Amino acid sequence: MCGIVGAAAERNVVGILLEGLQRLEYRGYDSAGLTVLNAEQDLKRYRAVGKVQALKDTCRAESPNGSIGIAHTRWATHGKPTQTNAHPHVSSDTVSLVHNGIIENHEALRQELTAQGYRFESETDTEVMAHLIHHLVAGCGDFRQGVTEALTRLEGAYAIAVQHRDFPDRLIGARQGSPLVVGLGIGENFIASDPQALRPVTDRFIYLEEGELVELTQSEVSIFGGREGSVASRAVTLDSRDDAADKGTFRHFMLKEIYEQPNAIRNTLQGRIGKNSILSQAFGVEAGLLFEQTQAVQIVACGTSYYSALVAKYWVEALTGLICQVEIASEWRYRAVAVAPNTLFLTISQSGETADTLAALRQSKSLGYLGSLCICNVPNSSLVRESDLCLMTEAGTEIGVASTKAFTTQLADLLMFAMALGKYHGLTPETESELVQALHDLPTRLEETLEVDQQVKAWAEQFIAKDHALFLGRGLHYPIAMEGALKLKEISYIHAEGYPAGELKHGPLALVDEQMPVVCVAPTDELLEKVKSNLQEVAARGGSLYVFTDHQADFSDLSETQVIILPTVHPMLAPIAFVLPLQLLSYHVAVLRGTDVDQPRNLAKSVTVE
Repeated sequence: MCGIVGAAAERNVVGILLEGLQRLEYRGYDSAGLTVLNAEQDLKRYRAVGKVQALKDTCRAESPNGSIGIAHTRWATHGKPTQTNAHPHVSSDTVSLVHNGIIENHEALRQELTAQGYRFESETDTEVMAHLIHHLVAGCGDFRQGVTEALTRLEGAYAIAVQHRDFPDRLIGARQGSPLVVGLGIGENFIASDPQALRPVTDRFIYLEEGELVELTQSEVSIFGGREGSVASRAVTLDSRDDAADKGTFRHFMLKEIYEQPNAIRNTLQGRIGKNSILSQAFGVEAGLLFEQTQAVQIVACGTSYYSALVAKYWVEALTGLICQVEIASEWRYRAVAVAPNTLFLTISQSGETADTLAALRQSKSLGYLGSLCICNVPNSSLVRESDLCLMTEAGTEIGVASTKAFTTQLADLLMFAMALGKYHGLTPETESELVQALHDLPTRLEETLEVDQQVKAWAEQFIAKDHALFLGRGLHYPIAMEGALKLKEISYIHAEGYPAGELKHGPLALVDEQMPVVCVAPTDELLEKVKSNLQEVAARGGSLYVFTDHQADFSDLSETQVIILPTVHPMLAPIAFVLPLQLLSYHVAVLRGTDVDQPRNLAKSVTVE
């Protein structure tokens, strides 16, 4: 993940660019850089390794000045974090370019451009684009046409900002698979990865859509290649309600964060999946070599993250054929661990500061693991800094103590991890393409899933006076049942347990009576008929059944069963969708019982003590 900022104004833009980078530093801090076009019409470039402050120090010493420029803070994918690999990348002192994303066909383009006489300084995929645009603009004499033609040659995901010395009044931006927004000012216009980068200078934004290109000057913004509509009609004005710390129109942060999940998933997928393939480079420079050597996976996590890990076990073993073990961090730390050769150590944490998970990571370094990877939502957290590789979730700030969007974005990251690992261990291109298409479709399916909110709320009224509840699932949905039970426990204080449905007859069935609600996650998959048989056991003993399923399933033969139909989702992705109504159920029960939804008793957002 990288952050980009661009500005065209009547004033010196260096301060705007640096402030924007500071605000985008969560996206990467391996290096930072900027270019401005000075009064002599020369492109001046300034770069520094490390955090944005290092670039600020460089600029303070050299006092750059220019009314148009672009800037970048980097999270390294291709090439190590060095000054040479830092953006912007410049071609022939004429074209400067910054990039967020991964270009899959950069090697072929590099060979082609080298044959044409271009010399490469860096190890990055981004420099290829700078030279390609220089070549094509030189051939046609038109900045936008040259950039447009270059984009047709690229395979992968990108958000870019480009400036050209021979077209000194304009910047061009484009996006495909990575976010980009335009900021609208008075006598000045901007471009950035995230609106937060530009909040000090404007509150009016246009969110570029897939495949769009924007050309901007101080006074004009033109958008090409997307949907119809004037620039003015697409502008969105942000205010304090758009701040993560504001509930907006929602009663609680938890409900707000439940409804933010479709967009959180979109953000998490951006830049990680192409049209038909997973972009393995999103995991870091060394990921390919590490994944190729991996022969087993050990996952360690706590709480909700542990349940996401249990889902990941199914995915990893199904898509890679490798053994995947999952343990609770506080248990794993205190036993004699046998480490199989070439085992990858994977940790999961929303905060990146969970004490047991951090301790487990540190302990793993002396036990002979192949390497470490973390899934985390907080950049620059301890877990991120101390892991060999990381894949950030893009949930945004999660304020509610009961995790919602952090959980689903973890699942998205973990599925992408399993697919990326599978590319080195037998995952077929056909299966990869099928799953990528399902991932592209997932945010829309989640939006449709949230439409059952009122039905779930009606169910919640039947739970108000209950003291116990049982949640059931099988296969991929057994961990989802446990997560549903955890949510109910966390915020409504009702005792709840998640069980594999096939285990009912081995004990839990003794608890079932008219006062015991039994919630079941039952999408259409290879285990559906077995789940139905398990539920017959509950019905025969007078239990109250609440079933979440989809359009393809039929539960009409089960008496006294309440059913909510959810949109059909690819079976491998169904856990991500089916957890949403469980979150809604726990939320509405808690509200009806009058508990403190966002700050439940005895709990905290981040567990930083053992």
